[in-house]
Amino acid sequence: MPARDSGLTAPALRPRRTDRLRGTGWAILAAVEVVLAGTAVILDVFLPTLVLLALAAVSLAVRRQRPGALGFRRSTRPGRMIAAVFGLTVAWDLFQIGLTKPILNRLTGERQDLSQFAGLQGNLSSLLVLLALSWTLAAVGEEIVYRGYLPRRVSDVFGENTTGLWIGVVLSSLLFGLAHTEQGIIGVVLTFLDALFFTFLRWRFRNLWAAVLGHGFNNTIGLVAFFFVGPIYALW
Repeated sequence: MPARDSGLTAPALRPRRTDRLRGTGWAILAAVEVVLAGTAVILDVFLPTLVLLALAAVSLAVRRQRPGALGFRRSTRPGRMIAAVFGLTVAWDLFQIGLTKPILNRLTGERQDLSQFAGLQGNLSSLLVLLALSWTLAAVGEEIVYRGYLPRRVSDVFGENTTGLWIGVVLSSLLFGLAHTEQGIIGVVLTFLDALFFTFLRWRFRNLWAAVLGHGFNNTIGLVAFFFVGPIYALW
């Protein structure tokens, strides 16, 4: 005699179906967030970094996540990480001004537009203000947005896999470059490459703080050099 249906089969499937629906809902929400973030950057809405930080804060609150979900970790050897990141950043800056910048200058016939720093050379008060902004809004704020929040939301859309990871890296780096259009095409390309370097630091040390440090060191080196000698467009 065939066994009677216990009624357990259909309910057992419901949680899986619910999980899939919930996952689809989060993916759709993440896609909306990525579109909103991209629109804010491309249209240069207010201060895009502040807009994206607000979006990231709401996103974390909705998901009931802490900032650690974006990649912040407590380092067991912070001194070693700081020293290593500083050395890598110096090497990267030398690579940029020694190879990337001169090649781009000759290919385009243009130079990076640094007119926004016109009053910096020899101006100590301007240097201090820009250093404060570079370590807060730029280093911390932009790294939260472009190396923490955006790649995470992109991976929510395309999946936690190699494809989703690379799409997140490229898209967030491209938006980071487009957020610096005031520096001209050379500036956009250079900041796109900087974004890839900061991403490398983030994954090399498995810590978003490494990207923050690299960004801060990179800006500090550029600002201090400008303060003393003015704009450095290339070494040759």
